[in-house]
Amino acid sequence: MKKLLAQFGPFLGLLLVVGLFSIPGEVREYFLSYPNFKIILTQTVIVAIGALGMTLIIISGGIDLSVGSVIALTSVVGALLIQMGWPVPAVVLAVVLAGGVVGLLNGAAIAGLRMMPFIITLGTLGIARGAAKWLANNETVNYDSSPINGWMTTADPFGWSLPAGAWLTLALAVLTAVLLRRTVFGRHIFAIGSNEATARLCGVATVRTKILIYALAGCFFGLAGLMQLSRLRQGDPTVAVGVELDIIAAVIIGGASLSGGMGTVLGSMIGALIMAVLRNGSQQMGWPTYFQEIIIGVVIIAAVFLDRLRQARRD
Repeated sequence: MKKLLAQFGPFLGLLLVVGLFSIPGEVREYFLSYPNFKIILTQTVIVAIGALGMTLIIISGGIDLSVGSVIALTSVVGALLIQMGWPVPAVVLAVVLAGGVVGLLNGAAIAGLRMMPFIITLGTLGIARGAAKWLANNETVNYDSSPINGWMTTADPFGWSLPAGAWLTLALAVLTAVLLRRTVFGRHIFAIGSNEATARLCGVATVRTKILIYALAGCFFGLAGLMQLSRLRQGDPTVAVGVELDIIAAVIIGGASLSGGMGTVLGSMIGALIMAVLRNGSQQMGWPTYFQEIIIGVVIIAAVFLDRLRQARRD
């Protein structure tokens, strides 16, 4: 029973949240409609892509608080490059690499200098946000139309087709799951999260692996920034404030442990969906923004509490 609850807990949580917002008759008809679920899936993309990178980090026993700032920074970088006339493939590559560089620096400081992830990424949070405002001259970066603008929308908002961003997220989720479960690198991530000292004694290059984990996660965060750019159609250095909390909550709700060594890509994706449904349902109910923030805060605390319960059972 415990194993079943651990495996299907995120699904039950998603069904519970959907069920709660389906009870009021005034919102049920639209909330349960396909156009609204399409909106939810689109709103999930940024958090879900960020959650893929965060899953790698949390499984390895780390944490990254700079995600929101990196998303803002990379969206500004992408907008500036489009403004300069760069072709789309070059913009995509540069934005992803920009996120990867930030992740690489985080990983080098954490693994190479043996510093706490919480402190390092808290510092990076401020540095990346400040760099985004500096590059954007403390204002939004606008540009002419670009093919990137269509990645988070479809030609017919009420049609059955999903935006390219949703399909990209699905493909990345499958690839990340294969990486974690079917490669030596993936096994090393779990080994480091379970017991880094033991992994080192078993021959795992822990320093190099942790640097690669943060660099790869940074690439995911850069891609999330690209999706943010596509959604807003401008580079805004003030966006994604606090989105790291949604991302971390999604991963923990999905069954990952803040102590490391546990986590699944499927669970993280379901967790991201739960966060999106909570926000969408709150808007449908007409709840004020501050009440939505309170709900999200309660969910984050509940997710950490469940993680502590799981840890107690393991011990």
